[in-house]
Amino acid sequence: MEIFNFLLHFDESLASIINLFGPITYVILFLIVFAETGLVVMPFLPGDSLLFAVGTLAGGNFLNIFLVYITLLAAAIIGDTVNYWVGHHLGSRVFTKDNSRIFNKAYLEKTTEFYKKHGGKTIILARFIPIVRTFAPFVAGVGKMHYTTFLFYNISGGFLWVTSLTLAGYFFGRMPIIKENFEYAVIVIILISLLPIVIEFFKHKFALGNIKKKESKTSYQEIQKTFRKEGLND
Repeated sequence: MEIFNFLLHFDESLASIINLFGPITYVILFLIVFAETGLVVMPFLPGDSLLFAVGTLAGGNFLNIFLVYITLLAAAIIGDTVNYWVGHHLGSRVFTKDNSRIFNKAYLEKTTEFYKKHGGKTIILARFIPIVRTFAPFVAGVGKMHYTTFLFYNISGGFLWVTSLTLAGYFFGRMPIIKENFEYAVIVIILISLLPIVIEFFKHKFALGNIKKKESKTSYQEIQKTFRKEGLND
């Protein structure tokens, strides 16, 4: 009965939760987006759906849209920057273990293929693609992409990603039909936001199974060669 009452009055409960945490709410949002974009070991955290959901909450006046936007944009740009420098300094050490659970070779290879096809624009495009979003800046660092080039694509991609999804959620949350049924709309959004995590979990398991059957063709030297060919490093 208590759970039913919580769901029935979800908007009131959510407001209480946000009021309880106060400014820490924005810190939590920053850490989630930073981890998803900045830590190569956290590719399964929600990204697109989280930005949209948070924008919807701002549209329902539960969060300040300006603070939300600045927080998410900073987290996205700083996260990619940290990820780049981790890849830059780790370099060839990433490839010393064939079955590393942290640096999945299947994901590295998938991301490298994106660079072969799209060049530096991969950093922008990857913002909208789970898993690749986390590995793109890391591979850019491994490939020693010129930092000024990386920074341009990083800021451009972060701006497009955060602006489009957060504002889309914001205007969605301000629609009359959504505001009148806000508690149900947010529940649906939260459930949808969990789907990418579940999907990527099973895709991760599948990728690990495949990687045991065939050796990945991606190597440190191949990534370096790809970036030199695209004129992205020296």
